[in-house]
Amino acid sequence: MDVPTVDEIRALHARHAPTREALELVLTHCEIVWKIAQGLIGSSGHDVDADLVRAGCLLHDIGVYRLYDGAGRIDEANYLRHGVLGHELLAAEGFPEVLCRFCSHHTGVGLTKEDVVRRRLPLPPADYLAVTPEERLVMYADSFHSKTTPPKFIGVATYASYLERFGTEKVAAFRRLCDAFGEPDLEGLAAFHGHALI
Repeated sequence: MDVPTVDEIRALHARHAPTREALELVLTHCEIVWKIAQGLIGSSGHDVDADLVRAGCLLHDIGVYRLYDGAGRIDEANYLRHGVLGHELLAAEGFPEVLCRFCSHHTGVGLTKEDVVRRRLPLPPADYLAVTPEERLVMYADSFHSKTTPPKFIGVATYASYLERFGTEKVAAFRRLCDAFGEPDLEGLAAFHGHALI
């Protein structure tokens, strides 16, 4: 499989972004997630395909663009759908399933069909779980940065605390990711980007 280059992925973002502001927000977040993943690869010694991780990080949130209306407002009520929308977008562009899955399988620490049905989530009932080491790393790295206004970095303790509302099994899944990949060094990235670290 040919993994798309950084320039090819940036061009894809530019083609699908509804506004310059949306492009800057989403692409910057994806690039930050890539930087976090790079640091984790370097410190964990995990055997992953670094090119595939790079592509997964840079593509994982591309479906967010499909949530913007004509006035540039994002549909917050359906934000959880951005993963499946990204999967559809990449599939329509001819990307292989291995890349499409980075979109639909990166939310939180994974969503099960039971989660979708029990919580009445606006998703087709299915499992949306990161399976490969590359999927798991992209999902994990994504935990540490938020596109909120203003964007911010999220520390391990803060994210674990956030997950408590979804049940102890979600916290345990996050702790397993921490054990597998280590804790990211976020202070330098937060300072570089001028985002708060909470």
